[in-house]
Amino acid sequence: MATVLPGVLSGYSVKALVGNSLLHSAFLPALDTDHVLVIIQLTGGNDGLNTVIPVSNYSSYYNARNNIAIPENRVLQLNGVQGTGLHPSMTGMQALYNEGKMALVQAVGYPSPSFSHFRATDIWMSGADSNMVLNTGWAGRYLNNEFPNFPNGYPTTEMPDPLAIQIGAVTTLTCQGPVVNMGMSITDPNSFYNLVNGVQDPTTNDPMGFELGYIRDIARQTNRYAQRIKNAATSVPQQVTYPSNNSLADQLKVVARLIKGGLKTRIYMVSYGSFDTHSLQVNSIDTTTGTHANLLGNVSNAIKAFMDDLKFLGADDRVIGMTYSEFGRRIKSNASGGTDHGAAAPMFLFGKNIVGGVTGANPTLPSNATVNDNIPFQYDFRSVYASVLQQWFCVNQTDLQAIILNNYQTLNLAKSNGCTTGVQNGGDNLVYNYPNPFTQKTTISFTTKGGHTLIQIIDSLGQVLVNLVDRDYATAGTYTVHFDSGTLASGVYYVRLQNGPMQQVKSMLKVR
Repeated sequence: MATVLPGVLSGYSVKALVGNSLLHSAFLPALDTDHVLVIIQLTGGNDGLNTVIPVSNYSSYYNARNNIAIPENRVLQLNGVQGTGLHPSMTGMQALYNEGKMALVQAVGYPSPSFSHFRATDIWMSGADSNMVLNTGWAGRYLNNEFPNFPNGYPTTEMPDPLAIQIGAVTTLTCQGPVVNMGMSITDPNSFYNLVNGVQDPTTNDPMGFELGYIRDIARQTNRYAQRIKNAATSVPQQVTYPSNNSLADQLKVVARLIKGGLKTRIYMVSYGSFDTHSLQVNSIDTTTGTHANLLGNVSNAIKAFMDDLKFLGADDRVIGMTYSEFGRRIKSNASGGTDHGAAAPMFLFGKNIVGGVTGANPTLPSNATVNDNIPFQYDFRSVYASVLQQWFCVNQTDLQAIILNNYQTLNLAKSNGCTTGVQNGGDNLVYNYPNPFTQKTTISFTTKGGHTLIQIIDSLGQVLVNLVDRDYATAGTYTVHFDSGTLASGVYYVRLQNGPMQQVKSMLKVR
């Protein structure tokens, strides 16, 4: 049975629960690392096509969304990249990319995507398949693997601090362990500064107020982490200037202060949004401005300030971060000047120890997109999680598969500092079909380096229709497989290859 240790600390909502071991016995120590991961959730479903603009296929992009399209001459260029650029409000992230401190992973998603905010968020936080409900989070399983039986016996000399901290009133599913949540929540940045400065939210002059004040006093005396947090924060007297009127910047400023202050906390989580831009996504007179531009600008400026602050504080060697949103948006914009719930979208990773660059190709866009067309995923989001765990937190292969729950091959995203790294991506024509267009049957040719190889057929909604190949190859080479489309309707479909970190998506056209 779980034991709950609640506390209210000048606006803090703190929750710690007893956990059990997923993989290790209670006697095995956690891996000795000072690495930190910062997770930024872009709530609401970010429009990936107006975030990362496919300049190489600009005509199809513009035809699909001419009422919200970013002018080609306003797209921000990336050093060493042809045909792909950023929204003009993202100058901070452009600078980080050009300094080699940011990676972009194209079209991240999963088979059979959910278009529900709540269900899709649960999938991303848990690492579950879309037809599976998990009550644990991917980061929670990792932390439980490293710190079994938390919080029994914690804090310890080796781990005197919270395992994970989220800025927000409720600890999310991301850090939920097999029995208990492995993290704690800080309600908001104001509550953090109240704790640091000894300021207490006022209580009412009545019996309820007196009881609340008493509870707070007891909580401050008994909470084992409050003083550690306060000591860490007060040891950092100066930081760089962060953007004003930017709630994400406010959260990241707190995170930077705690990291520099010496907390051994592994994971920090913050959130910002809403990116649910069904209407009025842009200003009709100037599509580079408006709601979405303001959101992206705040994200870009906040991350740039955070990175500058870490460098100023001398802590940038310890930290990487990543962004995610529960889904992307449809290829075609709607008549309300917005975009509706979609499938795959780009992810960003940032930090001094990120392997900079673009992973994957621009999404393949139909020349005449319909309101139902979605971007097919190139990379499974759990491949990104697995890469971070293996390359940044040095999780071994056996534990990695138990935490992520399947063999999601890693990508080369982080400088491992001694951990096993992913393999570089291959060439441009790893998979294709002929004839194309086809009427009923087509032959798919694919090149594998050997090992586990997956060939999938995906429809325009982003759903995986069939796994044509799902096996290990003893030798590298080029192979073929036949696809009979059966009763599938005419239209655009996609063939996806996954061979370790090499993943590629190509379009196919079925005609009458």
